[in-house]
Amino acid sequence: MSLTPKKITERSGLVVNPVKTCQPIGAMYAALGINKCLPHSHGSQGCCSFHRMHLTRHFRDPVVATTSSFTEGASVFGGRSNLNTSMKNIWKLYNPDVVAINTTCLSETIGDDVGSMIASMDLPEGKTVIHASTPSYVGSHITGYSNMVQAMIKQLAQKDEEASNEKINLIPGFVDPGDMREIKRITKLMGIPFTMLPDTSGVVDSPMTGKYEMYPKGGTTIEEIKDSGNSKATIALGSFASEAGAFELERKCDVKPYVLKTPIGVKATDEFIMQLVKITGQEVPYALEEERGQLVDIMTDTHFHFHGKTVAIFGDPDVVIAMTEFVVSLGMTPKYVVTGTPGKEFKQQVDAILEDAGVEGVKVKNPGDLLELHQWIKNESVDLIIGNSYGKYIAKEEDIPLVRFGFPILDRSVQSYLPIVGYKGAMRLIEKISGALLDRADRDATEEDLELVM
Repeated sequence: MSLTPKKITERSGLVVNPVKTCQPIGAMYAALGINKCLPHSHGSQGCCSFHRMHLTRHFRDPVVATTSSFTEGASVFGGRSNLNTSMKNIWKLYNPDVVAINTTCLSETIGDDVGSMIASMDLPEGKTVIHASTPSYVGSHITGYSNMVQAMIKQLAQKDEEASNEKINLIPGFVDPGDMREIKRITKLMGIPFTMLPDTSGVVDSPMTGKYEMYPKGGTTIEEIKDSGNSKATIALGSFASEAGAFELERKCDVKPYVLKTPIGVKATDEFIMQLVKITGQEVPYALEEERGQLVDIMTDTHFHFHGKTVAIFGDPDVVIAMTEFVVSLGMTPKYVVTGTPGKEFKQQVDAILEDAGVEGVKVKNPGDLLELHQWIKNESVDLIIGNSYGKYIAKEEDIPLVRFGFPILDRSVQSYLPIVGYKGAMRLIEKISGALLDRADRDATEEDLELVM
């Protein structure tokens, strides 16, 4: 029996099953994108354990991090002593090149000044410590990712007036390492030198070698982050996760920023590639033209799978915005579009996509939650749900196919290795969406045949 009520009043002060998680998870993920970096959670041990667990379950790769291990005393007198002790143990036991400190609700609430604590530390030679303010009661894990990226740029990037490295900085947003690899592959095909920051490829998708490596080979080096201030431009992919870092680099080092959508689907990928062309003057290689042509051919061949199908999309704002644009290009009709991350730009961007496509009557909500989305679907169903693993409860109860997409995906594996960005990623998404819809159609046809026999 369903526990979801048929009628529900509009809620303003209560969230049930939010479409987000807390800031430190995003900050920890961004920190993992720095080479030989150890994320550190300035708060209680339970917070750090949850953050590590959530990331480990999604990536199926061990995520290491340390904590200040607050107890009752730290809650009253502050966490300076805990942080000093933690840092001494970190250098002695784990010896990272970089420690990236994120704060938790507890340390933020008592008002710990982490910056002054770091300034008073006696750091070992050649070691670096950065920090970001990431209270969980503000924003979401996307906000935390954005804050950590901004912090690494603010505290590390440098400008040399005499030198230009002729590179493009790429801030990929909160996407899987498979997506980062695809973004880099596209840029390399165009012959463009670049720095991706942060870069979790080679970190949370590192190979099995038979030997445990606490610090895998991947990640952006400190030298590359420092040198990012000498680049000719920065491309931020996804305004919620990447914009703040790009603007920080402009303020500090006068590097021009360009903010684009996450390159999911034809149009967003076209915009990314054409922006690279405008900045560098490089030509688009035939290999990319061929991939685009293949994608358009697939979209044409399979158009009848998607035309008129209604879809509910939920998840992180940057990927949901781009996915909304992509499903519209496939001929589908977004009916419900939801994110848990606050920010008025979300609805503005989604509404602009829907207006350009002539799609009306779409419910767009941020911040929203899954209980409300479930209620909408109960009142007026859809043909497909696109979202993370938490959508499976709605999908099962309402008997609607679910295409797993975004973060976190906890009940499937391999997804973090395979891209959803670029033309190749769009092909993969078409295969997943088409497969889900056709499996449902085949099942319905079989049930109709059985009813005729009976």
